[in-house]
Amino acid sequence: MLMRIAIAAVCLALVLGCAHQEDVIILDQRLAKMEKLGKELDRKTRQLEGEYDEMSRRDEQSYAAFEKDSAALGQEISKSKTKLETENQRLRAQYAGINAQIVVLQDELQGVRGNLEETEYIARQRMDASEELGREIQVRFDKMAVSLEKMDTRIQYIEQYLNLEPGRAQVPPAVAGADSKKLSDADLYTFAKQAFDQGDFETARKGFHKVLTEYPTSEHADNAQFWVGEIYYREKWYEKAILEYQKVIENYPKGNKVPASLLKQGFAFLSIGDKANARLILNELAKKYPNTNEGKIAAQKLKEIS
Repeated sequence: MLMRIAIAAVCLALVLGCAHQEDVIILDQRLAKMEKLGKELDRKTRQLEGEYDEMSRRDEQSYAAFEKDSAALGQEISKSKTKLETENQRLRAQYAGINAQIVVLQDELQGVRGNLEETEYIARQRMDASEELGREIQVRFDKMAVSLEKMDTRIQYIEQYLNLEPGRAQVPPAVAGADSKKLSDADLYTFAKQAFDQGDFETARKGFHKVLTEYPTSEHADNAQFWVGEIYYREKWYEKAILEYQKVIENYPKGNKVPASLLKQGFAFLSIGDKANARLILNELAKKYPNTNEGKIAAQKLKEIS
């Protein structure tokens, strides 16, 4: 391109043959500068084209790497989505199963609550009736006890007068109710227990009651209360025995007679045909005191109750 310009300029100079020598020199210099400038422009153009090609090549490589990374990331995302969906499905199935179990358990719990409320209602009615009956009979027993004490005094007087052998074991005056020096809790308990072992339940009952009323904080109090319940149990007054055993459980929860009271309470309910309450009490005993003889007996008895 520059060469064409130069040739055109020479031709113009020849045509203008009248041009001055200095003008020709100046024109040559300008042509030389233009050629130099043209060459510089060609060099820069080639350099720019090379740089452009290099940038294009790098861009292509970068784009290829980007596409590769994008594809790998897409695969990873796809795998994660698949795994997440699988886990969600598993959790939904598990959640549905748990909900179903909760519904079943709620139904069972509602049934148990209903049975428990019914049992408590029946037990409360029976206990209320037993307490009322117990109060009435206790009044009669108290009256009979007063009469028996008077009769015992007369019999002892007659035996002494006739110099006869006493027909029964002598009861300490403090136990029988006569005025005398007050016995200790241990002596009262010992005499009452002796009367119980000899089958003299009425004397034993009075002795144990004296321990409970005169020495309520005695170390023998829980045992005395238990034997009161045992007396009623042996007399087959099971409702009253249940109430007396309950006093041991409530008033002496840390005493050594609680397991025995629970066991005999369960047997008393069985004796009156109340298997529901018997199961509840024996089950409680087996769970709370599994290593005691009473707990083992309760566990065995539960297997026998149909």
